[in-house]
Order: sequence, then structure tokens, then C-alpha cells
Amino acid sequence: MVGRKVGIVGAGFVGATAAYSLAIKGTCHEVVLYDINTDVAIGKALDIGQSTSYSPSGTIVTAAKDASDLSGCDIVVITAGVPRRSEMTRADLLMINAKIMKDVVGNIMKYSPDAVILCVSNPLDIMNYVIHKMTGWDRNRIVGMAGALDGARMAYQINQKVGYGSGQTRAMLIGDHGQHMIPLPEISAVGGVPLDQLISKEDMEGIIDRTKNGGAEIVKHLGTSAYYAPGRAISVMVEAILDDSRIVMPSSVILDGEYGYKDISVGVPVVLGARGVHQIIELELDDALKEKFKISVDSIREGIDILTQNGFFE
Repeated sequence: MVGRKVGIVGAGFVGATAAYSLAIKGTCHEVVLYDINTDVAIGKALDIGQSTSYSPSGTIVTAAKDASDLSGCDIVVITAGVPRRSEMTRADLLMINAKIMKDVVGNIMKYSPDAVILCVSNPLDIMNYVIHKMTGWDRNRIVGMAGALDGARMAYQINQKVGYGSGQTRAMLIGDHGQHMIPLPEISAVGGVPLDQLISKEDMEGIIDRTKNGGAEIVKHLGTSAYYAPGRAISVMVEAILDDSRIVMPSSVILDGEYGYKDISVGVPVVLGARGVHQIIELELDDALKEKFKISVDSIREGIDILTQNGFFE
């Protein structure tokens, strides 16, 4: 446990829930919350820290007074960013969050130069690409959390339909973390049983639609974005990296020839373990899936082009 230190940048609902999940599971020795609002980070660190008396191990939960308190992290999770407001264009949102990312990444490079970075900030695939460009680090150390959440949402919808197999359902998706995500029911299963043996094609189409709109449905009821499922998805990925458990998890990663693309971050199945991504798994896609994947990649590329045209990468 000694030396297993996780920094979380952004102590909002998602970041704090991830910290709570890690502390309750006893995954790491230390969790550090860092937020532009220091009082929020301090208050949540105190609250989460006081919950660890009932945890399997004594995780230390602290708040960073400044960025230097993020020194020596094994993993840094980035949840910082602003949500899109009605008056914002897509370009406005991209530039604001990319500038936040540039500041955050500069601090991580300075104080935790050997860390794995887990990006959660939206728009996810574009922000993950920004981190890659800002750091220049090996691509295995830059991972975007998307498929872990979208897969959990798909698994939930499958369980709602069949009525069993919770915890045994494995759902696979590829593509962007947005409306162009591509659920793959043909390689998803409940307890190893293929979905086409359990669910009709019509019902599966409904499951796919509800998966794609899972986040929006929660916003409709809560008035804010989800945080329990994203927080747990983050902690699962952190656990896999710290424990070198080599789990297969759809994640946003930089491609370098895989699936026929280079210099783009997009969701594909990867093997997660020590130091991040051990392997990118290349699925054989038929022509229809290749076209869907291209649409997904193109949507991410459009966002990157907006940043380029606005001089962000200069």
C-alpha cells in the first residue's frame, strides 16, 4: 500500500465520489483532492476521511493546498472543467476546457512526472487528446474514462430487461463518449451467454438507445450530471492500474495505426494494468461498423480542428 498515491483534480460530485469509492475499498494508501475552490476540497476530504474508519484499510484522504501537494502520485484523475451553458457555442466550451486542461497538465508534469493520467473531463476524447499533446508522454500513460461508464450503463439496461445476471453482465462499446458511441451487443454477454440468445433484436435496439441517452436521462431528473456511476467507473480503472490486474476495459486512447487511424483519441477495448494501457485490442469490424466508427472518429476530429483553428496547439 505504501506509495500508492492517487491525485484527483476537481473535487466536484464526480471527483469526490471517485475519492470516496477508492477510500471505502481501501484501494490506495493516499487520495489527494485538488480543486480551484480549496475549501470545497478540504471539506470533502474531511468528510471522506471520516468515513474510512469502517474501511478495510486506513486510506489517508487529504486536500491539496496548492498543486505541489500532488507530488509523487502514481495516478492523477482529471475531472476538472466547466459544463456547457446555453449561451456557449461548442467552440467556446472546447477552448475553455482545453485551457483548464493545459494548466492542470502543466502542474501534473511538474509534480508527478511519472504518473498515469486518467482523463474524465468532457468532451472526453478531445480532452484526452489535448493531454497527450501537452505532455508528449507515451500514449499508454494517457487514458480516457468513457467505456467503463457507458458499459456499466449498457449492462444496467440489459439487467433491467432480462431480470438477472447483475455483476455477470459484460457490455462492450467503441467510439466516442457521446451520441456516436457504438454499443456492440454481438460481443456482449450475461454470464457468458450471448445477448442474441436472451434478448430480441427489437429490445436490443431499445437498450442501445437508452444507453446512449443514459446521461441525459439522469440530468433530466437530477438537474445535474451523474456522479455515482462515473465515480465508481473511475475507481475500477484506478484499481486495475494499481493492482496490475490486466482487465479488458473500453477506454479512450491514442491510436497509432490501430483500426486504420492515427493521432486521434477514441474508445476501443484495451488491457489495463500497471503503468496504464498494456495493449490495444483490435476488433474485426464489418463494413457497417467501420462506417459507424469513422463517423465517431470524424466527430472527435471536428473538435480537435476547432482547437487547432483557434491556435490552441501553437
